[in-house]
Amino acid sequence: MGISLRKEIMKKDEEVDLLGVDPTLHKVFVGLGWEAPESQDGHPVDIDASAFILNREGKVRRDTDFIFYNNLETDSGAIQHMGDNTTGEKKEGDTEDAEVIKVSLDTLAFDIEKVAFSVTIHNADDRQQNFGVVKNAYMRVVNAETGSELARFDLTEDASSDNAMVFGELFREGLGWKFKAMGVGSKGGLFEIARNYGVNVAPP
Repeated sequence: MGISLRKEIMKKDEEVDLLGVDPTLHKVFVGLGWEAPESQDGHPVDIDASAFILNREGKVRRDTDFIFYNNLETDSGAIQHMGDNTTGEKKEGDTEDAEVIKVSLDTLAFDIEKVAFSVTIHNADDRQQNFGVVKNAYMRVVNAETGSELARFDLTEDASSDNAMVFGELFREGLGWKFKAMGVGSKGGLFEIARNYGVNVAPP
């Protein structure tokens, strides 16, 4: 039987068995994208993607399990944030995505049960910004070695009152990995999401 490289267009709370879609899978990149104005009321609109490495209890094992613009990879290098994009614009040679986080599934430590991915607006409270300025936000999971897109979640619901969103998560299922579309919004920015996952982070 051949490999099924179908693309899964997902709805909120749906799950995709990634190895069921592509049994050759070893490394993925998670691409997150959006459309937003460069500024609003004189303030820049800076949207950030982050990842949280979680144990069985759904908490980080240590503060460095928070991967974001000031901590771009884990100590093992199994997860790498490819850098902050402050404008959302694509440079020549980039993927279609505004920001990319690479994950080597085979080298993740066995005490890692999940990797959650968030999108937040930088300094949203001070600038009085929310996802009402953001359009066509999505998250996709791609085989990093072949470029095949395995799953995609487009945020279609109204999140105009939120300034932070847990978009989705990779999680272990036996010897494999699944992706779950979440789309859980909040108003506390990156600080609230980080604290909920157990990161010892100072208030903004």
